Formats: sequence, C-alpha cells, structure tokens
Amino acid sequence: MALIRLLHRKPDGEIVFREPTGGDVPSYTILSHTWGKEEVSFQDMEAGTARSKAGWRKIEFCAKQAAADGLQYFWIDTCCIDKKNAVELSAAINSMFRWYQKAVRCYVYLSDVSIHGEGQDGQSSSTWEAAFRKSRWFTRGWTLQELIAPAQVDFFSSGGNRLGNKLSLEQMVYDITGINRNALSGDPLSTFTIPERMSWAERRQTTIEEDEIYSLLGIFNVSLPLIYGEGRESASRRLREEIDKVNKGANFERFSVGLNLSTLPHYVQFVARSKELTEMHRMLHGHSTRSIVILHGLGGIGKTQLSLAYAMRHEEKFSAIFWLNANDEGSLKLSFRAVAQQILKYHPSTSLLASIDLDDLDQVGHAVKAWLDLQKNTRWLIIYDNYDNPQTSGNTNSSAVDILRFLPGSNHGSIIITTRSAQVKQGQRLHIQRLMDVQEGLEILSNTSGREDIQSALVKELDGLPLALSTAGAYLEHVTTSFSDYLRLYKASWLKLQTTSPQLISYEDRSLYTTWQITFDRIGQQNAASAKLLILWAYFDRQDVWFGLLRHAKSADDEWIEKLTKDELDFNKAVALLCSFGLVDVNRSSHHQFRSRGYSVHSCVHSWTMFVLNKDWNEDFARLALTCVASKVPSINEKDWWLLQRRLLQHARRQDLFIVDGKVDMNGLDWAFHNLGNLYADQGKLAEAEKMYIRALQGKEEALGPDHTSTLSTVNNLGNLYADQGKLAEAEKLYIRALQGYGEALGPDHTSTLDTINNLSNLYRNQGKLAEAEKILELIPLYLPALNTMIAFGDLFSKTDRKYMAKEMYTRALSGYTAVQGPSEWCSKIERRLQALQLTPAETENQYTPTTTTTARKKSRLQNLFRRIKI
Repeated sequence: MALIRLLHRKPDGEIVFREPTGGDVPSYTILSHTWGKEEVSFQDMEAGTARSKAGWRKIEFCAKQAAADGLQYFWIDTCCIDKKNAVELSAAINSMFRWYQKAVRCYVYLSDVSIHGEGQDGQSSSTWEAAFRKSRWFTRGWTLQELIAPAQVDFFSSGGNRLGNKLSLEQMVYDITGINRNALSGDPLSTFTIPERMSWAERRQTTIEEDEIYSLLGIFNVSLPLIYGEGRESASRRLREEIDKVNKGANFERFSVGLNLSTLPHYVQFVARSKELTEMHRMLHGHSTRSIVILHGLGGIGKTQLSLAYAMRHEEKFSAIFWLNANDEGSLKLSFRAVAQQILKYHPSTSLLASIDLDDLDQVGHAVKAWLDLQKNTRWLIIYDNYDNPQTSGNTNSSAVDILRFLPGSNHGSIIITTRSAQVKQGQRLHIQRLMDVQEGLEILSNTSGREDIQSALVKELDGLPLALSTAGAYLEHVTTSFSDYLRLYKASWLKLQTTSPQLISYEDRSLYTTWQITFDRIGQQNAASAKLLILWAYFDRQDVWFGLLRHAKSADDEWIEKLTKDELDFNKAVALLCSFGLVDVNRSSHHQFRSRGYSVHSCVHSWTMFVLNKDWNEDFARLALTCVASKVPSINEKDWWLLQRRLLQHARRQDLFIVDGKVDMNGLDWAFHNLGNLYADQGKLAEAEKMYIRALQGKEEALGPDHTSTLSTVNNLGNLYADQGKLAEAEKLYIRALQGYGEALGPDHTSTLDTINNLSNLYRNQGKLAEAEKILELIPLYLPALNTMIAFGDLFSKTDRKYMAKEMYTRALSGYTAVQGPSEWCSKIERRLQALQLTPAETENQYTPTTTTTARKKSRLQNLFRRIKI
C-alpha cells in the first residue's frame, strides 16, 4: 500500500502537508464528496494558491470538523494526490480503499443537501431527507467504496451541519443503494458474492469510463495497473481475471470442475442466515491449510440448506464443489463415484481416475481422495451431509461411520460436515439453532404457502424450525384452511395433520413426524435412560426441566425413571446425550437465576414427544409429573421462593391441562392440588388457584373428613383466596369454619388458630365490622402478624371518633413489639403514632379496657365467639 500524504492544520490555522515516513501514520479523518468547479489540486497547495478556489471551503470544513473530533490530520482526494504523477496516481487508486478503511472517521460532504437557513435555496428541516435521497453523491462510482470501507461515516449538509451517520441513517442508505445491511455495518466483503458486489455499482457513474472498474478494486480486494484509454470492457476483463486469480489461485482452471446440480439435494433458499454464513466464511476462507466446519443441530433445523446456501453464495471461490451423502458407508461410496464421474467429465485424461473401474467403489474412493490431495489442487469444497451416525466410543451401532476414512489426507481444501451429533469433533463446530427472527419464519411460511398476511401466532408456535414452517406452508398451499384453523389442528391433531401434509422435495424421505425417530432410536441404543427422559418430558412443559424437579419422581415399575431421579450424575449423563443430538438445549434464560440450570426442547420436538412417543397415554407418567411439580412448590418462608414458584408455574399449567381433561387419576392427589393452589395464589393466578383448592377440598373431605386439620388448611387458604377476590361473605364463612375446627383440634394458641383469627379480624376490618374485629382481637396474644393487624386497626380508628380505640391498638402493638423484638424501628414508628393522637377529655375518660383472659377463658370465649357476633 502506498504511503498516504495527509493534511495538517497547525495551531496558527495554516494547513500544510505531512508526509509520514517509515510507516508512521497518525490517526486521521478522510473526506468523501463529489467534485465540483475549482477543486483545490496538489499543485495549488504547493503554489499557495489554494485559498482562492471555491474548493477551499471543503478543506476548511474538514479541518474544522476534524479538530472538533480531536483529530489533527485529514485527507482529501482532490489535493492529497499528485495526479500528474502517473505512478503515484496508480498507487493511490490501488490503495484508496484501505486508506478509507483505516480512517478514524469519514466525513461525507453533500453539496446538494442543505437545511433551512444554510443558503439561498435552503430547504426546511422537514424536507432535507428528500434531498438526501436524491443526492448526486449516491450516484458516483468512487463513493461506493467511500461508503463501505470506513467504520464510521458521518453525513453533513452543504452548510456543515451533521445529518446523521451510517448507523443512524442505515435504513435510508439501504433504501437508496440496495447495499446489504451487513456490508454497511462492516462484515467482510469476501462474505458477499461477486455478482452481489457488482450489483452495488450498477447504477453508479464516473467521469472517465475506466474508473467505473478501477473504483471497484478495493471492493474485491485486488490490484490492477491503470491503463487509461483501454476502455471499460478491457478493464472489466482484467478485473475479472484478477478476481478469479485471487479467489481460486493460478491453477484453478487445471482443477476446475463445474457444479453438478443433479447430485445435490433439492435446494430452497428459505431465508439468508446471514450470521451463520458470515461465521462459516470466517472459518473456511483465507486459510492456507485445510479448514473443516461442522454444522450440528436438531434434525430439520436447516443444516443441509445452510451448507448449500454457502456453496451457492461462494461458488466462484472454489474450483470444485462436491456433495456427499454421509448417512452410511454405502451412500458415501456411491457419492464418491458420482464425484469421480464429474471430475472425468471435465478432465477425462486425468491419470488418477481415467483407468479405474467405476464399479470398484473402494478403488474409486481412493482415487478421488488422491486427486483432491494433489499439491496444487487446493481450492475445492466438499460437503459431507447427514453424518448423523458417527462412530464414537458410546455408539455401538454396527452401521456407524468413521468419517476419517473418507476424508482427503492432504492439509488443504475446505470441508463442511452436517450432523445432528455434537460428538463430531473433526473441525470447528457451529451450532445451528432455530431462526431467532420471527420475520424469517414469516418469509419461509409465505414462500412455501404462496400466501400473504401470515399470522405471527402460527410462526411463533413453530418456533423458527424451517422443516416445520415449510411443512405448514406445503399443506396450506393446497387447501383453503386459514392460519388460525391450521394452528388449532396443529395443537389438537398434530400427528394426523403431519401424515396428511405433502412430502417436501427438499427433505427426501423425511417428514416432521419421522425426522427425529432415527435419532431417538440411536439415543435409545446408547442410553435407555435418555430415551425414557424424552418420553417423560411430554408430561412437563417443554421449557426448563432440571434434576431437582424430578427428584420426587418415584416409579417402582420403571428402573430407568428410578435411575434418572435418584442420581444427578445419571440425569446429567442422560440429558447430555439428548443435548449432543440437538433434541435438548440448555435453558440459558434461567441459568443465572438458579443453582441448577434447566433444559428445554423445541416446541415441535415437544409436540412430537406427545403425539408420537406418547401415542399411547401413560397415566403413571402423568401422575408422576404432577407429583414432581406439586412436591417442589416452596412456601413463602423459603429463600427465593418467588423465583422458584415462577419457574414451576409453566409446569403447573401443563398439569392443569391433564387435570381438566381427566387424564390423571386424582385419587390420593388432594395434597398436590392444595400445593398447586398455593402456587397459583402466590403468583396472583386466582381463578386457577380457586379450581385447585376446590378440588383439594372435595378430595380431603371425602378422604379425611371435614374437620381434619389438613382439610381445614385448605378451607383457610380458600378463604384467603376469596378475600383477595373480594368475595368477603364466602371468605367469612370459610374462616369461621376453619377457626371452629382449629380451636377444637389444636387449641386457641396454636399458630394455625391464630393465623385464622388474624385473617378473620382483617376481613372484618375490610368489611367495616369494627365491633366484631374488637372482640376478635381480644383473643390474640403476642403474635407478630396480629400485632401488624393491631397497627392497621389503630390507623383506622385514628380517623374516626373512636381515637381511644386507636390508642389502645397502638399501645397493645407497642407492648407486643417491645416484648418480642425489643426496642426497634417499629417501636419508634408506633410511638410517633401515639404522640400524634389528640384525645379530648371525654375520649380520655372513655378508655377501652380489655378483659383479662386466661388460656382457659380464651378457649371458652373462642367457643362462644360466634354466638356473640352477628354474622
């Protein structure tokens, strides 16, 4: 790269050249603009006549803006190149893209865009965007590289006002130019195809016809000697030759083999996985040694389509592209024969292949690998597709494939391996996951169904799985079923819907309901516990299953369930195998919140586990799952109880479906319904909680009787729920029933009795039944929840004409807190409340004196309480 000549603004304002020496180039900014009349040349700067020209205004603008951005040096093409020196001009043009690339900032000066008040023809601030879209700058050839190369591009009006930058104006710049957004944001240009990069310059013009080609040198990272006068066609031919030489090497013609589309699986450009394609290019491109990328992930996630998309996008970079079916050894050997035939078609005299017997598949494989191993044959790409049965230490399948036997031995070339197994480790691995952008799912469904106005609810349900989306599209293409009806059928009749969907050409001999079966069978061969875990998963929510959730699963009839739930190491081993085949993923969203990370399955895989693996309903597993969830519900006294409850909520809702559908034998599960009621109530799901409590209460009354303490616990909790719902009369009846039962069974001082008394007193307060509340409060000893209630009553009485009662409530609460906690902040708060009370003489005389109550009398009063209060 030629050494750049910079401009430097001295402290006194003088602008002079600085020519760096020894590669020492300071930080600088760079100007992009369209040339006009009286531009300042190198000779003008040397002669000292630059200030007299109109172009000096742009130089001053650049110097001033650079200083504002903390930069002393800048570069402008009009005057920083001696264009009369042909050698310097040629070196500068070949280096210019990198000069723009290395600039700290690039200022785009738009001489035909102004805002209000800048000039005679100034436009209002609401209309500068229209001028921006029509600016001549976007039509010029040289400004293409000036837009793409710098990381930071700032746009300025003719008056020097900043309009925005490449990032903030990205949508508008994309609309104007059609340049891929990833290219605008700095992705390597080598990740874009040659035709795509050529298209960016199609509507751009230059003053000199050869410059239309020379302005593209940096876009393709090539260099050419400049031959002005050769014409555009000649320059274009030389550019193409240089691109081929850089991309394929000097020997590409010698080993060039045309792409045989008939040997490839049906290729559908679903959507551009731009991030994955960019990462694959980083792994495969520009290496002098062999590069291998392993695409692994769930079946149907689009690994084959992605590998083909990469091959199509970068076809010009490879002298030959071959696709091999790596499903088994037989398929691999037949694929090698197809490769041999393709090579012989273009190179019939090649000595390595010309004399071999094409029916001897072992000999063919050795010959093809020998041809690929030739020292100068370095630019080939091979795709080993569907390598789903790798030979590993844990895989005892006799048909497992050792791919090392089928890889070329030389240390050059590019290889892509697609597999469902994360145990393949021959190269750099790239985990292919679901499409994260809903828009990409909408595009697939629209393309395959031929319909518009796609409903996002269906796309979200299919959760970014290309096979599921394309299957849905293929079905909807031939029927009048609406998207909402398809979604209903998908949830209700999943398997029947899949079996009636048209076969997809791009997924030969596979469908959504069979695509994971082979993987499942192989998993079962390696670890039966893994297969059992996947079957059991159908009875839980698809997201966030962890070992602790299963610890209460007890199954005397199933040894694998026992193994999974007793030993965390066995569980980890089982789930790790599922993860390695892409059927299960680590649930990243909950990992930082809990000590035990959870695992999730894709929504489509979950449907498959329900309708295929569990085609025959397993009631024992349904009860087991309900037991696991209910047993895990924490009380509000446990650490992080709310987070754990939130984690369980989705699994509880899954159990709710089974309960409503009558798919669970509810005998003996009253305690579980009670716990689920607690979960729903604590999480504010009051309607769901009510259903669970009622089920629990019915079962307990039948099994234990109406006065059993466990029954009364559900009665009390249902009362709390009704109170929260505003059903105060119903709550009152339940509290009274619980209070009577607890008083008889446990005594007046038991915490369960006191809890219910406190609940009832709060209810009376909310109902305005202060007299009843007063009598209830006489029964409460030093009990913190009740002391809090006393403070609340004191606050209530302080706003009425019964301030003497407020004083009594505050005094009793203060005495209680002092006895239980000692002097505290709460005591100080209560004392301030007492000081704020202003009692009249009459109120002072009318003091409230509670009756001293012994334990025996408390019990008696508890028994007579409901006769003395009118309900």
